[in-house]
Amino acid sequence: MAKRISSGWMIAGVAAGVLLLDQLSKRWIERHVPLYESLTPVAALGDFFSITHFTNTGAAFGLLRDQNILFVAIALVVLASVVIYARYLPHDRLLVQIAIGLQLGGALGNMIDRVRQGHVTDFLYFHNLPLINRPWPAFNVADMAVVLGVILLAVFMLTYKEPHE
Repeated sequence: MAKRISSGWMIAGVAAGVLLLDQLSKRWIERHVPLYESLTPVAALGDFFSITHFTNTGAAFGLLRDQNILFVAIALVVLASVVIYARYLPHDRLLVQIAIGLQLGGALGNMIDRVRQGHVTDFLYFHNLPLINRPWPAFNVADMAVVLGVILLAVFMLTYKEPHE
């Protein structure tokens, strides 16, 4: 039982950290960078990366624009699914705890934006990626957390071996 309690605290702590960083970064962008304007924080990276204030009423890559109620409903289902599914994962594995926390924090961060303002604030923008010579759609801290959480969980699931009793 102690492992479940401590793993629950780890998951909650990671989720809270992601949520805090996500919401603070978005509020800073909303207050200090006008919509569609850019900052170049590192001059050497200016040819392909900037902080640019965008809004997104759709899903990843701007798909299904203006479907806010649908995305809030999907976020609630995803949050519930992660919480339910997490009960069946090995809680003594730090990688699993971090992956679940990242997914929860990211999903909550974007859901809060949709409920609060009807869109998600995106600002990390790779506008000329060297290998593909094309822009990558803008994203935010919550998006990064969800993707990283899914990747970590997939790596764990693909490499996990049941302990022999």
